[in-house]
Amino acid sequence: MSATGNQEIAPRYTVVPEEKAGGATYTPNILADFVARKIVSLIDNIPVDRPLRVLDPAIGDGELLVSLLRQLANYRGLEIKVYGFETDQNALNIATSRLKKYFPTVDVDFKLENFLEFVLKHVNMDGNLSLFGQPVPATYDLIIANPPYVRTQIMGATKAKILTKHFGLSGRIDLYYAFILAMSQVLKPKGIAGIIVSNRFMTTKAGASVRKALFQRFNIRHAWDLGDTKLFNAAVLPAVMLVEGKNVNKIKTPEFTSIYQTSEPANDIATNPINALEREGVIETEDGRHFNVIHGKLDTGDTPDGVWRIATKSVDAWLAKVEAHKWGTFRDIGKIRVGVKTCADKVFIRDDWMDMPEDARPELLKPLTTHHIASRFKPHISQRPRQILYPHEVVRGRRRAVYLSQYPKSQAYLESYHSVLEGRKYVIESGREWYEIWVPQDPDAWNAPKLVFRDIAEEPTFWIDLDGSVVNGDCYWLVCQNQEQADLLWLAATVGNSTFIERFYDHCFHNKLYAGRRRFITQYVEKFPLPDPNTQHGKAIIEKAKRVYECSTSPEADRLKNDLNSMVWEAFGLVDEKVGR
Repeated sequence: MSATGNQEIAPRYTVVPEEKAGGATYTPNILADFVARKIVSLIDNIPVDRPLRVLDPAIGDGELLVSLLRQLANYRGLEIKVYGFETDQNALNIATSRLKKYFPTVDVDFKLENFLEFVLKHVNMDGNLSLFGQPVPATYDLIIANPPYVRTQIMGATKAKILTKHFGLSGRIDLYYAFILAMSQVLKPKGIAGIIVSNRFMTTKAGASVRKALFQRFNIRHAWDLGDTKLFNAAVLPAVMLVEGKNVNKIKTPEFTSIYQTSEPANDIATNPINALEREGVIETEDGRHFNVIHGKLDTGDTPDGVWRIATKSVDAWLAKVEAHKWGTFRDIGKIRVGVKTCADKVFIRDDWMDMPEDARPELLKPLTTHHIASRFKPHISQRPRQILYPHEVVRGRRRAVYLSQYPKSQAYLESYHSVLEGRKYVIESGREWYEIWVPQDPDAWNAPKLVFRDIAEEPTFWIDLDGSVVNGDCYWLVCQNQEQADLLWLAATVGNSTFIERFYDHCFHNKLYAGRRRFITQYVEKFPLPDPNTQHGKAIIEKAKRVYECSTSPEADRLKNDLNSMVWEAFGLVDEKVGR
């Protein structure tokens, strides 16, 4: 695996072994061998009248190419020519030396060049060769790659715009999106590519454009979500895609495999997570970890840009039963919003306001809900509650910044941080007052009963706020569009806190982070199903949820929560399942 594809770009995710420390990043051998094996398994026709053309667009120390050439060694008499791109001269020297040592008869053509710039120079946006650019070599039979993983904000706006325009992407792109699509423009129609990427694109809104482009430009054969296997010592969770160039062959629905750590008992053993991929169920590895391995088909909800999920007969039957019992979704209650973002929390948010003299304490303080007080159904009561200085109001139906002159203590406090707040250039440049919160949300909505939930959690945590507090940006919230239907919030809280919703989430979205944590973001939660609130069963759930809120710290509350959990499963026509984490 290479160092980054551009010197301006921060290093990619991957483990850097001690013996290879020095700024470059590398692919673990076990993963390189896995990708190489999968590529070779799809080769149908070996060219006999010319060399087999192999490409790694981000070479690094050459680990991926070494693995692939070792797999190809089984084809005796095969002539191979290897091409590659790298921007780090030291890494390029190491890769060149390794290939010459291990494969002295293989013809190597490496360039000290950025692969994306190469493609931009030679290939038009429609995939055709440029009429005005330099001549481009023939396309490649095999590609093996672990492209750079760099967010838009790191690569810079100018570069991001160029890549977005050329490759037909939209939204906040990652650099590896462009690498994937650039590979499609130099892969032969029946060529094979094995690509290591982050799994984020499979399930996020930002990944929609690349998901769509993948189906347009490749025949996808198999995808592996490698989840929290920790093959890399980084927060990014990897995935592997095995694709072939777009051709007229009728391709079956792509295969999809996932592997995530679980606490459930194992039914089989394997030496490591990669070997576990050849099995199914809960697999124990030699280091004692348990992984749930699922094999199925890639389902996108009948839209090419849809979220990727694993479809199996049992999962599809389960979801069909949920759909048959569904009355509506969380989105039918109201619009889900993220909390406020001040971009200067140390100024606006404190837990020591009450320690100030009363004559200096700002007038604009409001109670603040954060993940620190998160608890199911009813938030914890903090000994030192956080409050936010909230300088916004609604006048004649429109939100505006308050006139500070009307609040002298708040004005004096904010003035003491004037230089810090004015340093938020994006606030000033957007025509806002220097003392405003960057994302203030709707002040009129704070006083209504609202459902609040954590963004990232090991188990879903939804609660009802009846105190009119402001919700911080580490949580999401919604209020009823129709205040006469406020009971729906209690129904939603119960569904949200159930083990049923964990199972639903994993079947539909499967966006897990390390240690089984899930991301509860708008695009997922708005699709959470609701049972019929008008049935006796639905009404009983609502009344019992209110009772949990009233006796939240008592043993009775724990018993009621268990009852509610079973009632949610029953409401969707299902039997309560044990959900491992």
